Amino acid sequence: MATENYSVDEKDLSILRLLQKDAKLSIRDIAARINLSPTPTHERIKRMEKLGIIKEYTAIVDRKKVNKGMMVVCMIALNAHNKSIATKFIEEVSKLKEVVEFYNISGEFDFMLKILAPNMDEFHDFFVNQLSEIEGIGQTKSIFVMNSIKESSQIV
Repeated sequence: MATENYSVDEKDLSILRLLQKDAKLSIRDIAARINLSPTPTHERIKRMEKLGIIKEYTAIVDRKKVNKGMMVVCMIALNAHNKSIATKFIEEVSKLKEVVEFYNISGEFDFMLKILAPNMDEFHDFFVNQLSEIEGIGQTKSIFVMNSIKESSQIV
């Protein structure tokens, strides 16, 4: 089944909204909230999983409570723009556990990384000894997040 051939309807969106708020809801609870019986609700969820609309189920962790209180947005421009340098850079950055989000962007910089660390000393150590050692980096700009105003994983 190709995703292009499947159109998400209002019932699917309702299911997605509920799962984004609480992925531990039972099929029966979801079905009751969207006024559908459990079997078709379950079938819809399984279809969306198979199509990759639902990519995974996960827990959202309070980063401060697990000693990852420092958040840094790091912008990176490569020193050359060719496929091999970009591919190698992407492979290396993707391995770094401190990088929790990683985007290819347009504009003055090529990539944006969201990095979590316990504190400034640990971030500095990570930046100097791991990130900046990756070949191909031409310019970096680190932005230190002072406070999170809104964080959400809900997209529908």
